Amino acid sequence: MSYNLEELSQALQKGRVPAVKEQIQKALEAGVDPQEILQEGLLAGMGVIGEKFKQNKVYIPEVMLAARAMNTGLELLKPLLAGQAAQEKGTVVIGTVKGDRHDIGKNLCKMMLEGKGLKVIDLGVDVPAAKYLDAAQQHGAAVICCSALLTTTMGEMRTVVQLVQQSPLAGKVRVMVGGAPVSQAFCDEIGADRYTADAATCAEVALSLCS
Repeated sequence: MSYNLEELSQALQKGRVPAVKEQIQKALEAGVDPQEILQEGLLAGMGVIGEKFKQNKVYIPEVMLAARAMNTGLELLKPLLAGQAAQEKGTVVIGTVKGDRHDIGKNLCKMMLEGKGLKVIDLGVDVPAAKYLDAAQQHGAAVICCSALLTTTMGEMRTVVQLVQQSPLAGKVRVMVGGAPVSQAFCDEIGADRYTADAATCAEVALSLCS
């Protein structure tokens, strides 16, 4: 049975769930390593979507469809990858800060992070500063990502940075910030490690900080 990992990548980019399933099945039947299917098919496809999203060539609905196809593929591969210890590239804790219940930006970042092969601990919305630290310690995370969409909640990011600096995680865990009202100047002011303006860049930077 002929398989084509480029076709798998293309199917994922178009959000075609049945085609993604079919290509994975073909590849497995042809004896392709599940890790290779993950890297060359699924993650490669999400990488293209991330790049296109950054360049405004695709938009949130397309990203959502691709992420859904990616998750379907992951479900098929997970049992096989578990047997050979999937190469996780690092762990990231993400959440929308306390007082803020917006989650579209955070969810996009989560998808892009997972698309880079990172393990993501999603704390949801309205997350108190201490909860980020607890999760980072518990899961051995290298990065904490804080999202805010309200100017009134941005201050909570400063608290996260301060708590990390005063904890045993200082120097080990990097704090990234983002969201509509957040800027590089604000990032510098509160002493956060990195600011990114979009989900695709967030994932790239987080991956580089984990490696």
